[in-house]
Amino acid sequence: MSVQVVSAAAAAKVPEVELKDLSPSEAEPQLGLSTAAVSAMAPPAGGGDPEAPAPVAERPPAPGPGSGPAAALSPAAGKVPQASAMKRSDPHHQHQRHRDGGEALVSPDGTVTEAPRTVKKIQFADQKQEFNKRPTKIGRRSLSRSISQSSTDSYSSAASYTDSSDDETSPRDKQQKNSKGSSDFCVKNIKQAEFGRREIEIAEQEMPALMALRKRAQGEKPLAGAKIVGCTHITAQTAVLMETLGALGAQCRWAACNIYSTLNEVAAALAENGFPVFAWKGESEDDFWWCIDRCVNVEGWQPNMILDDGGDLTHWIYKKYPNMFKKIKGIVEESVTGVHRLYQLSKAGKLCVPAMNVNDSVTKQKFDNLYCCRESILDGLKRTTDMMFGGKQVVVCGYGEVGKGCCAALKAMGSIVYVTEIDPICALQACMDGFRLVKLNEVIRQVDIVITCTGNKNVVTREHLDRMKNSCIVCNMGHSNTEIDVASLRTPELTWERVRSQVDHVIWPDGKRIVLLAEGRLLNLSCSTVPTFVLSITATTQALALIELYNAPEGRYKQDVYLLPKKMDEYVASLHLPTFDAHLTELTDEQAKYLGLNKNGPFKPNYYRY
Repeated sequence: MSVQVVSAAAAAKVPEVELKDLSPSEAEPQLGLSTAAVSAMAPPAGGGDPEAPAPVAERPPAPGPGSGPAAALSPAAGKVPQASAMKRSDPHHQHQRHRDGGEALVSPDGTVTEAPRTVKKIQFADQKQEFNKRPTKIGRRSLSRSISQSSTDSYSSAASYTDSSDDETSPRDKQQKNSKGSSDFCVKNIKQAEFGRREIEIAEQEMPALMALRKRAQGEKPLAGAKIVGCTHITAQTAVLMETLGALGAQCRWAACNIYSTLNEVAAALAENGFPVFAWKGESEDDFWWCIDRCVNVEGWQPNMILDDGGDLTHWIYKKYPNMFKKIKGIVEESVTGVHRLYQLSKAGKLCVPAMNVNDSVTKQKFDNLYCCRESILDGLKRTTDMMFGGKQVVVCGYGEVGKGCCAALKAMGSIVYVTEIDPICALQACMDGFRLVKLNEVIRQVDIVITCTGNKNVVTREHLDRMKNSCIVCNMGHSNTEIDVASLRTPELTWERVRSQVDHVIWPDGKRIVLLAEGRLLNLSCSTVPTFVLSITATTQALALIELYNAPEGRYKQDVYLLPKKMDEYVASLHLPTFDAHLTELTDEQAKYLGLNKNGPFKPNYYRY
């Protein structure tokens, strides 16, 4: 193919320029609160009597976080014109340098054309290059957590303060100390601490309940003597929680539950402040388990409380250090995946200590899962793909609280939204909300975006991936990274191209490609941020659950899984109301008697569904 580019006046005088191809490259029991916990969280206007707890009956976990064409991201296919023409006022200059770096040829009449030049194919990071220096175990979990070299080049979603000269050195190979001389931590770069401290201070402004709890309970130290080992997302919001636990008397050691969500500068700030933190963005699987082990296996220190997100920390202690459970008073778990694991342990009679199910508390389900995902789904998609949502066809797998939030946001932006569901109640809700209920196979060929929000496994299989249209975007908002069968895509016939941080093009032999975000991991925490105010609600719930379990008298809680008491949920909500200058109405004595309620709550029975 040849393209002739000329001005109108000199159409016959300009030679043809040859162009080269550019290849595409159930019943919820009320729990009693211990004296220390009640005093630590006593609301301004009195409180109700404690109630005796009862273990939660087995119940299936609810989905939690958890969990369009991108032509601009794709290298252009076919032939691309590389010649241009423009008019010059000075005909004497026969050669000049083109403004974009190419040579320009000037004809006698002043027409300027760009000289032929070699078109270079865009080079991407070699996905087959081995980055991790340490061997990792082969298996399902290694496939789900292993990463390529380019995956480790991603930075904090908010800002990057990484020293590029240190990028290729594993934090495990560095000898770092904070300003106090301590080296009991492992982060990317301790020098980033100042930047992380600024992010933590910003987060504190949007976490009023934690700051109020820190102020009210700091004097009596309800967590004095508590040794908490945690495994959660290490973000500025988690840092506010950790420093609040420290202010309440606890000692903490922390690892990350997600290899992509750690903010390196925040981890550095925590390490500088004396918290043993073992985490950095872009860990390998071997790094992931090594960090957890460093938190747990330390001479002269043994945890007596566990705060987990996903159950990996609990699983590791059961597997490697089961004797530690003799001194552990309880487990607080916030994710659907981790709660599911706890119910399995309880059913098998293997749960050694009481556990608090934070995931199914009202404040977690309705705020973190629904409102948080309603805002963060758009943020994650926009940052990674720059897409426009109007008119795009989207299928959301799962219509629990996470799915509801995602669907509401996308519908408001003008997207055409389909929903898949297994639960007839959630399915009916989707229909009443105006969404078309379908099976995934029915729409997989036509949709522009696929979003999983189930907490299940193999929701999107290789068969689905093979049938997707070109440039379909695939991502996960559920907690587990097993919802999309990413492992099935790591085969020789498919080509992976890293085009942005956390954005991969997976290319089929016929040239079709899908856009995979965060390798199937949690989109909002891996690719963007989540609203701090919502995380304040969840973090406060976690803190109160820790206070309750740690201070509970012997025998109050059996070796079972418990729900958070409604009174505690209501207290968490009340701490956030002043932000909105909101004023609660108080019951009169006559009204309280008529309803059969304590004037100070709880205000809803256990069977009430919000």
